[in-house]
Parts: sequence; C-alpha cells; structure tokens
Amino acid sequence: MRLVDYLDKGASLDGGAPCLVRDGRTWTYDETSALAGRIASALVARGVHPGDKVAILSANDPVAFTCVFGISRAGAVWCPINPRNEASENRELLELFECTTLIFQAAYAGLVAEIRSDLPGVTTLVCLDDAPEWALSWEEFLAGGDGVEPVDRPADDDLAMIVGTGGTTGRPKGVMLTGTNLETMTAITLMSYPWPAPPARPTYLALAPLTHAAGVLCFPVLASGGSIVVMRKPDVGGFLASIAEHRVTHTFLPPTLIYMVLDHPELESTDLSSLECFWYGAAPMSARRLEEALTRIGPVMAQLFGQTEAPMMISTMAPRDHYLPDGSVALERLSSAGRPAPLVTVAIMADDGSLLAAGERGEIVVRSSLVMRGYFKNPDATAEASAHGWHHTGDIGYLDDEGFLHVVDRAKDMVITGGFNVYSTEVEQALMAHPAVADCAVIGLPDEKWGERLTAVLQLRPGQSVTPAEVQAFVKTRIGSVKTPKQIEVWDDLPRSKVGKVLKTEIKATLG
Repeated sequence: MRLVDYLDKGASLDGGAPCLVRDGRTWTYDETSALAGRIASALVARGVHPGDKVAILSANDPVAFTCVFGISRAGAVWCPINPRNEASENRELLELFECTTLIFQAAYAGLVAEIRSDLPGVTTLVCLDDAPEWALSWEEFLAGGDGVEPVDRPADDDLAMIVGTGGTTGRPKGVMLTGTNLETMTAITLMSYPWPAPPARPTYLALAPLTHAAGVLCFPVLASGGSIVVMRKPDVGGFLASIAEHRVTHTFLPPTLIYMVLDHPELESTDLSSLECFWYGAAPMSARRLEEALTRIGPVMAQLFGQTEAPMMISTMAPRDHYLPDGSVALERLSSAGRPAPLVTVAIMADDGSLLAAGERGEIVVRSSLVMRGYFKNPDATAEASAHGWHHTGDIGYLDDEGFLHVVDRAKDMVITGGFNVYSTEVEQALMAHPAVADCAVIGLPDEKWGERLTAVLQLRPGQSVTPAEVQAFVKTRIGSVKTPKQIEVWDDLPRSKVGKVLKTEIKATLG
C-alpha cells in the first residue's frame, strides 16, 4: 500500500467523518482527500516525478500532515525533517536525501533562509502560511496545479519515505522505508492491540511529533476510518483535557512525558474512561512508574518496541499482557519489551553469528518484512546491518522462557567495570525504583582501577533530595555491589534529543 491508500481507505468508509482535528477545526476525510489531490497536482506541475524526494519541515499541523498524502499520490517519497534540528543538520539531511522540494512553516523560514543557498538541488520552496519573498506561498503553490489532470501515481519501487537516523554519533544515515514495511507495521498494530468494535471508530491523540512515532501510528487509525486529534505542541494539561474532550481511544507518549502525566495535578480529576490503548515506547520505561500508570491511568498501557529501521513493532505488549490470569500485575514482565510481534522473527545472536538459547544475552536480531530496504546510498552500512542474514538492531537483550524480549542495553552503552559486563538499563531500572528519582542515566567513565567507572546522573522529582551514599545503598540491595554506581551526580535536567531521549554522549562529554 502507498501512504495515501490509508487515507483513501478511511474515506471509503465514510467521507464525511472527521479525519483531522486541531484547535476546534475539523477536516473530514473528503476534505483531506481533496486537499491531498490538489497537493499532488501542484507537485507534478512543479516538475516532481515518481521517486523524487519531497521534504516537510513543520510542527504538528493537519495541513502539513496532509502533504504526506499528496506526496504519496504524486508517487514521490516523503522525507520528514525534524524542526528541532539545528540548521546544519537539516541541511545535511536535505542534501543526503537528494530532496528537490521543501515544504515548510513560516516559523522555520529563518532556518530555511540560512541553508537554502547551500542546497542547489532543492528547486522548489513552499511555505504553508506566511511566505517569505523567496518562497512560494501556499496559495500560489496550489494554484499552480489547477488544470492538471488528477494525479494518482504508483510508488516508485515501493519506496514510501526516507527517515534520518539523527547523526548523534556521526554523519546521519537515511533509512529507506517501503510501503510494504509500513503495511507490515500497520497490520501488526491492528492485530496486536485493542480497537473499537465496528461501527465505532478510534480517536487518536497526537501530541508527540508527527515526524516520528506519532506520525506512523496514524496509518492504522486512518485505515479504520478514525479521527486524529493533532496537538500543536507538548502540553500535558492540554493533553489530559483533550482525552476527555474528544473521547480519545488511542494515544502515544515516550516515557519522559508519561512521567509528567503521572505527576500532573489534574490527572486524578480527568475522565480517562474512553482510553483503550495508551502506547509507550521510544525509550525504556521505569517498571515502578509503569505499575503506577496501570493503577492511575488504567489497564490500557501498551508497549511497542522498534527502531527507525524496523518501525515501531519488533515486539509488542498489549494491555492484557501486563496482567497475570488472576488479574494481578505481571511485575516480571514490566521491564520487558513484550513478545516478538506476529509478523516478526526475533533471535539473540552471539558475536560469531550463532544464535543463542533462551536466557542468554546477545544482540537482538530480526527477520521480517518490517525491516527497512537499507540505508540510502550507503551499501556498506546496509551490509553491516544485515550481516548473517538478519537485521542487527544494535540492542543487547535476551528472550525469557515465556518468550518475552528483554532489552538490557544498547551495545555501545554496555559498561565493562572490573572485568564484569554491566548493562546500564538494569542499573537505571534499579535507580528509578527510588521514590526520589524522576529520571536517570548510567554511563561508564575511564578509571585506572576499574577500567570503566560506573557513573549515574540523576534528575530528582520536585522537592526531593538524596545523598550518593543513600542511593548506593538502595541500589546495592537490589542488584548487588558490582552493578552499584561508584559515582553519583544530581543534575537539574538531563540533556535530551529532539525526541526526548537522554543524550549519554553529552553526559560523558561533561563528566569525562
């Protein structure tokens, strides 16, 4: 399926139903489909051919998201560009992806102005709202497609989108995702989680950026004829209010924002009874706080584990899987990433390429039509990621006797201290069990005695205080002295990426 086919499917169920909602404005499926058609015609009029790369630089916005479907209908390739990136990083991505067209919001005109002279390949600049003089206005762009025959092109070689890996450890790579990849992801999502029984339809609340997980989770909602409520920017109070106002059934947040929801004073008074599926993922979640969420938000928490190269659904844990048959919380499962998804084969691999038995730790590897085609114009990186006939995630983990996948660390984050392998995620889970700790990061720093010194940086909950000795004693009773950090720092805030992940490289640079 092309990306626009999800919109078309929803429109076929009820063209007059709400499709996109923001700030009191509703776009029906028919209106959204008509606008996507005009966008496709305008792109063709500007010389966009099947397989050409079209970038979108925008905050959460229904019209910008509709451009995704216009790009798809024109047979072109969607390249999401994160508005929180630095100008130089976005210039590098636009160049890497070989984009010919950039659609952007006026809020980012300064960023585009800074880099446009370095992007001779970008021949069309379109502003969604208040256009600068060097870009096409939205009205001019759409008018250029008037009179063009309706456009409905097949995807070129099934390529649907190219997504940047971020470039935090060097030059970013472009992940090529096909229509088949995203169709597999959508099928897994519909198979693995609860959905309203027809004729009822889902309502999905998108607070997290549509350029990331929140965006691709829209496709199964559209295929079900559901509505997508778009939040302009992160606002936990507004998020809670929107769930109650719009009777939201599905939503997604990374753990850091879920912690903010749990700490928000309006949580207890908010009507959350409409929720059926509250996805969490993108980073490990504290088992203690997940147990709290199951009690205070409800039995609706649903985990997903994936990566850009295998979007979202390598493994899944539906709300019911958080509980044992007797109805009690399955505490041992809360630190897992769920079971391998229905259309995915997961194994644990040793360094020599052999597969390991249950309980043994090694690299998590995957086989599935979920896995990317490869890295754009980077055959060496593609070959490395697919060694031994499996996709290599770069995550260390194991499968338990029940088949649940446990992610214990990124391979590059494992700390070797005193000759022992220590996985930072296990230490972070122990630290997060302390009632004063809001978030944390564990790293290894060079040490003459230990090789690497296990170091923890804590972010405390408001009004809390702890001493290093108190935290060390707390951790030691849970996971032993070898895995207890020898150095503990308390910071007001942890450095984070544009999508909320803690940046351990910055912590190392500060402390190292």
